[in-house]
Amino acid sequence: MLFSLAMMVLCGMILSGTMQKLKLPGLVGMLLTGILLGPYALNLIAPELLNISADLRQIALIVILTRAGLALDIKDLKKVGRPAILMCFIPASFEIAAITIFAPMFFPVSHLEAAIMGTVLGAVSPAVIVPKMLKLMESGYGRAKSIPQLIMAGASVDDIYVIVLFTSFMGMYEGSSFDAISLIKIPVAIVTGLLVGILVGLALVKLFQKIHMRDTAKILIVLSTAFLLVSLETAMKAYVPMSGLLAVMALGGTILKQYGILAKRLSGKFSKIWVAAELMLFILVGTTVDISYAAKSGFMAVVLILIALLIRVCGVFVCLAKTKINTRERMFCAIAYLPKATVQAAIGGLPLAAGVAAGNTILTVAVLAILITAPLGAIGVDATYKRLLVRNDGHAKTFTPGKQ
Repeated sequence: MLFSLAMMVLCGMILSGTMQKLKLPGLVGMLLTGILLGPYALNLIAPELLNISADLRQIALIVILTRAGLALDIKDLKKVGRPAILMCFIPASFEIAAITIFAPMFFPVSHLEAAIMGTVLGAVSPAVIVPKMLKLMESGYGRAKSIPQLIMAGASVDDIYVIVLFTSFMGMYEGSSFDAISLIKIPVAIVTGLLVGILVGLALVKLFQKIHMRDTAKILIVLSTAFLLVSLETAMKAYVPMSGLLAVMALGGTILKQYGILAKRLSGKFSKIWVAAELMLFILVGTTVDISYAAKSGFMAVVLILIALLIRVCGVFVCLAKTKINTRERMFCAIAYLPKATVQAAIGGLPLAAGVAAGNTILTVAVLAILITAPLGAIGVDATYKRLLVRNDGHAKTFTPGKQ
């Protein structure tokens, strides 16, 4: 396992640095590292490491969402209002509907199998988007209209909505009817996650104010608490639905509101932890990508993904209609809502494992979606934020072609 970790870190850093030299996002190099070292190529990663890959990816996601919470001012979200709620489900719904309609035209799949494929593809990746939005918040781009905060919040809830639909459609395929009541779980999970996160955040603030300890100890306590919140989601699943990841963000946001000085210090330390967590996350996502599946799928799968993305973009514009966000800023939001990675890596293979006839096709399209949209969205955000967004001083930064 030590050899595998060494290869992952060294190769990941080399390829990430190479991509940055080529003016591409570093995560493209990390994904390539995972693909090359993974079981479908050179097979240099120890099986015991791959066995805990899902847990390691979740840890990395918790790290970045905790950091996001520590930078997410509730007042900014209140300013956004209605669009923040709509972004949680409308773009994903548009994409799922598009795939349900078009997939049977391109592949020998039923409309129900196409709906399952749509839910696999429908979730945006917070692991790709959140770090980008944090960077924009720190540099001031889009802050006046809370655009990074809007995208972060929407991306975090979007996943819950899509996974609930995925579970419902899979239940229909296995013989049970569509459980409309399960859709009620979505708002309940959101509210429960927010309440639990706020209450735990208030408790931690009281603890940190009463007991003096080093910031390193506080980081360990916050991180361990975040792990417990995500574990609590599984434990409470049979009784009350709850979004553990949303609870983690609410925890960080509460610390920021109640103890802002500490939140800023902790956020800086979490940004250092993210350097290692990011490597692990995207390399391990890369290990799930089977290039042979992608090669077999052909041109039609790429066309389907692109059609779905275009319709998803329409969904983003619908969410932002009649708001103060202008056309350029709406286009940026649409680009930021393209990347897919973590959810597709997590559930892409489940239909195949469950015996869905189109499972192989669903997995193939999921793999291609990661390969196409993760770099496309990341590159798109990096290439356009200076052109499309305004800095918080109210003046657009002059953009010189070729300079970032």
